[in-house]
Amino acid sequence: MVLPMTLFTPEDLLRYLYKESSPELTVAIENALKEDWMLREKLAVLRSSADKLDTITVSPRMEVIQRVMNYARRTALQEPVSQH
Repeated sequence: MVLPMTLFTPEDLLRYLYKESSPELTVAIENALKEDWMLREKLAVLRSSADKLDTITVSPRMEVIQRVMNYARRTALQEPVSQH
């Protein structure tokens, strides 16, 4: 018996996608995927989103890097404050 898609949460599909689902859930999802095109579409969207997340590279803006470097230069040139 194939469970309707509504019984699978997005979290279930993510677990399946990342191979973290229980054996029972894996079998149930795989059986449902054979017959439920909406479930296949939902899984395809999740897979596409996961693939895009894997390709994101984030770098700070050059302005931010420059501010950090300027701050480091200024503080490196200052004499340590004595703690009396």
